[in-house]
Amino acid sequence: MDALAGLLDGPRARGAFLLRSLLDPPWSLRIADEAPLTLVAIVRGSAWLWFDGEEPARLEAGNVAIVRGPAPYTVADDPATEPQALILPGQRCMTPDGEELEALTALGVRTWGNSADGETVLLTGTYQLDGEVGGRLLRALPQLVVMRDDDCDCLLLPLLADEIAKDAPGQEAVLDRLLDLLLITMLREWLARPESQAPAWFRAYGDPVVGPALRLLHNDPARPWTVASLADAVGVSRATLARRFNELVGEPPMAFLTDWRIALAADLLREPGATIGSVALQVGYGSPFALSAAFKRVRGVSPREHREAAAAAA
Repeated sequence: MDALAGLLDGPRARGAFLLRSLLDPPWSLRIADEAPLTLVAIVRGSAWLWFDGEEPARLEAGNVAIVRGPAPYTVADDPATEPQALILPGQRCMTPDGEELEALTALGVRTWGNSADGETVLLTGTYQLDGEVGGRLLRALPQLVVMRDDDCDCLLLPLLADEIAKDAPGQEAVLDRLLDLLLITMLREWLARPESQAPAWFRAYGDPVVGPALRLLHNDPARPWTVASLADAVGVSRATLARRFNELVGEPPMAFLTDWRIALAADLLREPGATIGSVALQVGYGSPFALSAAFKRVRGVSPREHREAAAAAA
């Protein structure tokens, strides 16, 4: 599992919040739900989206915005329109004065808005991410990425728009998978661009030497890797792999592997019933003591302290 796949592990386990909004102007939504990651897709019409103090970004039909939280932002028909609704954590909807929302009402399955045939149709998918694996990639994103319809040829948006209003058996699973596919498609397209400033290890995936080595480390972290065994698996000399890896990734292979193992362990320790011993074996440490020593050296806290802090924050 690489970090791009790991980014979706949490949402897949819990289900992402997905909503269709049908809106006629004037409309303005103040989003303060503190979600770590949100997709805003324009199916019909247009919208403006901006963070406080930043220039508004224009969104047209077919555009998808990737929004990295938790800072609040606004989506509106026009930057001059005053907010009519405040979206709080837990998807609680209030007026700006703190009263229960009445202006926007339910209009069907997973649908709300101020018009049954809104001029603008938005799809919003919100992910509640708390994992270390996905966080390695999420932290590399700017607050707002706008993917234009001429930037990528994505057929998933109309399919998601068609499926969201259905109420068939298993529909939640269908929608989760479609939203995951849309997110990963947008992220891959964005991170492949020079201006994305993607993490060095992500860019190194395209290298004929370092790319295969990264895949081996990501997919089989429990194997007792050494630089020599990794070089043999890739088919190059130890010196070549070490030099090339350090040049492109910015750290030696074994240092990268340690960080990756500890990131995986941090997520696995959150799972119900997980023990330090079972997690140690999954990420390549021979004993709970070995994992605890490495974990504290990298994170500054013990695995048990990490798990207790994660439980308290949940």
